[in-house]
Amino acid sequence: MIRNFDDILNLAKKKGPKTVSVAVAQDKEVLLAVKEAKEREVADAILVGDKEEIVKIAKTIDLDVDKFEIVDVKDNKEASLKAVELVSIGKAHMVMKGLVDTSIILKAVLNDEVGLKTGKVLSHVAVFDMPTYEKVLLVTDAAMNIAPSLDAKKEILENATFVAHSLDIEEPKVAVICAKEKVNPKMPDTVDAASLTEMNENGEITGCMVKGPFALDNAVSKEAAKHKGIDHPVAGDADILLMPDIEAGNVLYKALVFLAGAENAGVIVGAKAPVVLTSRADSDAAKLNSIALGVLMASKN
Repeated sequence: MIRNFDDILNLAKKKGPKTVSVAVAQDKEVLLAVKEAKEREVADAILVGDKEEIVKIAKTIDLDVDKFEIVDVKDNKEASLKAVELVSIGKAHMVMKGLVDTSIILKAVLNDEVGLKTGKVLSHVAVFDMPTYEKVLLVTDAAMNIAPSLDAKKEILENATFVAHSLDIEEPKVAVICAKEKVNPKMPDTVDAASLTEMNENGEITGCMVKGPFALDNAVSKEAAKHKGIDHPVAGDADILLMPDIEAGNVLYKALVFLAGAENAGVIVGAKAPVVLTSRADSDAAKLNSIALGVLMASKN
């Protein structure tokens, strides 16, 4: 069982190293993460961006730039396209967001000529390691899909299942999160949750165990589930929380990081290769964790 990010980093070292193409790499936290990933033999990197700025930052963190290939592209849009292209042509296994807006890097990922699109829904999967839960917890979608339809939720669930499989979780337990545990026609997300559960039971969704609707407490606390008389393998033992919309997902993401002190990692799934995507507010540790997660996903592709 993967219990924390130490386990993830050790597994990534075992399955790596892979090469990450960093878009607009002139960012201190990103370069710190790249440096440690290299030292831990988890990943190598190609740094795409303003070479002068990259070298300047590297000196402040004792990063030996001679150990990395640097592609000098000063324009952020062009640098993002180049970073994605390096993955498309096989020089790198994944792309990572540096000091650039998410919209710009995603536009490059979806570029018709050099992009990584597959026709599938792109979704964000966050992985959390916190002292109050005995194993890592996946949350989706906190960053991409605003108000997903039932079909979109199915694909988001399948994307998260792939990430869980990359973490060697053979049959992840998926809790479909709503405000209550019972289906209410006036609450469409509860209806979707029941539909996703049925899809799993009839074989339309495979590789995981799905149950919903669940309120959050019943998904992560066996005591709370027992108190409400909920008896199901997913109850209180979820590996994946499928959130109803971006509002709920984003609030939970930031609550876990800023109030619960959780370590985290973030990736975009559904493209031809992993897209390592973290917030600018995330620490270099979170960025390192995200690289390790990308390595495991690239190993699974």
